[in-house]
Amino acid sequence: MSVRTATAMILALAFPGAGHLFLGRRVRAIGFFCIVVTMFAIGLGIGGGLYTVAMSRGALLRVLASYASMGSGLLYVTARALGPLGQVASSTYEYGSTFTLTAGLMNLLLVLDCYDISIGRKS
Repeated sequence: MSVRTATAMILALAFPGAGHLFLGRRVRAIGFFCIVVTMFAIGLGIGGGLYTVAMSRGALLRVLASYASMGSGLLYVTARALGPLGQVASSTYEYGSTFTLTAGLMNLLLVLDCYDISIGRKS
């Protein structure tokens, strides 16, 4: 793997759209940034929480959900630093948590997209 490929993938994982911007795909970068950040913000805005490995207690699907949520990169880290999010008793908690989870999964797919672009498999 080249340095350019690794850099693009790390940037894409850290912040949505940053890897595409590094690769010169400005329109894609802006679009993907807007999609992931909006989904993450909606999830938090409607009272969703973030999955964490600590709260999974060995349940395999919750562990996987935790890693998927962490796929949001710095968005996840920033939201976790703000303190506890979401109220489990809220009627929109699961919907909001699903939005944040989906934003993380989308960003992980964007990391793979950066890999494909940087090795020339995709334009």
